[in-house]
Amino acid sequence: MHKYLAAVAALTLVTAPAWASDHHPVKDSYITAKVKAELIADRDTDADRIHVTTRHGIVTLRGVVKSTAEKDKAKRDAMKVDGVRGVRNELHAR
Repeated sequence: MHKYLAAVAALTLVTAPAWASDHHPVKDSYITAKVKAELIADRDTDADRIHVTTRHGIVTLRGVVKSTAEKDKAKRDAMKVDGVRGVRNELHAR
């Protein structure tokens, strides 16, 4: 029994770092998709002009929008999504 528990513990220690490093891309891609959906649902933002990326829960918005009001609205939309730790708003208003 002790050998079995030791083997399980060793396997957990070996695979945990790999799981942790793989965990963020899945979660980040989910956050990106949810932010994009928020932007699409919001009539005040032109989602086609906004590129969304996420890394470790930090969302980056890039692109060109019509106004500073649209830029601010896009950031607020991104902040609504569960898991978002922060937003880097690199949108440029025309």
